[in-house]
Amino acid sequence: MKNTAEIQVIQGDITQCETDCIVNAANTSLLGGGGVDGAIHRAGGPEILEECIKIRERQGGCAVGEAVITTAGRLRAKYVIHTVGPVWNNGRNQEEEKLRNCYIHSLELAQKHGITSIAFPNISTGIYRFPKEQAARIAIDAVTNELRNQETITQVQFVCYDEENYKLYKEILGDQENG
Repeated sequence: MKNTAEIQVIQGDITQCETDCIVNAANTSLLGGGGVDGAIHRAGGPEILEECIKIRERQGGCAVGEAVITTAGRLRAKYVIHTVGPVWNNGRNQEEEKLRNCYIHSLELAQKHGITSIAFPNISTGIYRFPKEQAARIAIDAVTNELRNQETITQVQFVCYDEENYKLYKEILGDQENG
């Protein structure tokens, strides 16, 4: 069966999304940090950190490209999937594959938990310096391909905090629809 999930591009604050799940661009420690990671932990409250600490105790954090799931605490979403994007090293450390895995593993985890709507930030494009256009193409390609393999997700949002990412995602998705 072909998945007919709706893909949207939104400019705004991912902590305000009303999807079943939001994705956090976490670090390997899962203890919060800067950027979207810090914003999600602040907005969601201590329950998210408490579950992240339990995951750390169980498995020692989260590897780059992998994903784990917690409650969303005080957020509108029900869940937060934490995935660790790669730090850009000029493509010398399999960054593209690791970034692709962030999206794939997040969607697999979402399906496993019966999630129907999910919102992604622009993983690794902030302090991890992944080139934004390259990251957007990887994200869109990974998500559209993975959606073909599952049936639970009906809505995917790419939530862009900055104007540059928003324009890139709109342009790339527009090219796909017209191509």
